Amino acid sequence: MKSQETIHVAIAETSLIIRGGLAVALKRLPELNVQTVEITSKEGILHCMEAHQPDILIINPLFEGWFDAEDFKAQYPHSEMKLVSLISTVVDANQLKGYDESINLFEDIDSLEHKIASLMNVDNEEDNDQNSLSQREKEIVGCIVKGMTNKEIAEKLFISVHTVITHRRNITRKLQIHSAAGLTIYAIVNKLVELNEVKLNE
Repeated sequence: MKSQETIHVAIAETSLIIRGGLAVALKRLPELNVQTVEITSKEGILHCMEAHQPDILIINPLFEGWFDAEDFKAQYPHSEMKLVSLISTVVDANQLKGYDESINLFEDIDSLEHKIASLMNVDNEEDNDQNSLSQREKEIVGCIVKGMTNKEIAEKLFISVHTVITHRRNITRKLQIHSAAGLTIYAIVNKLVELNEVKLNE
């Protein structure tokens, strides 16, 4: 699917704070257009499946006792809906059988976006163009040429160091630029930074 097509996500979680917080986070994903519906009971899930099946159902495996993902999928054998476990407590690995993906309370926004995009096979038009970076990747290029470390970039953008490293790897793959000097020239030419912001290596 295209990156700007609407992805319908249902969130089944009894905790208002967790459910509402995840809904807000999903709506703020910079590269995806996500619409959410919140579900608070198993009856709500059935109504949702009958009325308008979501593209993704994110559900706490301990929802109203225990949610059997494999049994649920067997009830809807022709559904293409993806099932994602929402981990908010310690859960036995056996309870995660049948899920297509898992997310937890410590996911950062980039990780959440990556998982949703992967589940939906989002065809990001920017990714098809090897010379085009996402907005977040442009921000990271700007930070790199200003001489910031991965840790400093992570703190500035409120993401994990691991996510910064992943973005840097993707930037290198897209641009085929393997040196700091090359990245600096790219950033200046594409107006990602001003010349006086660039940190030159002595």
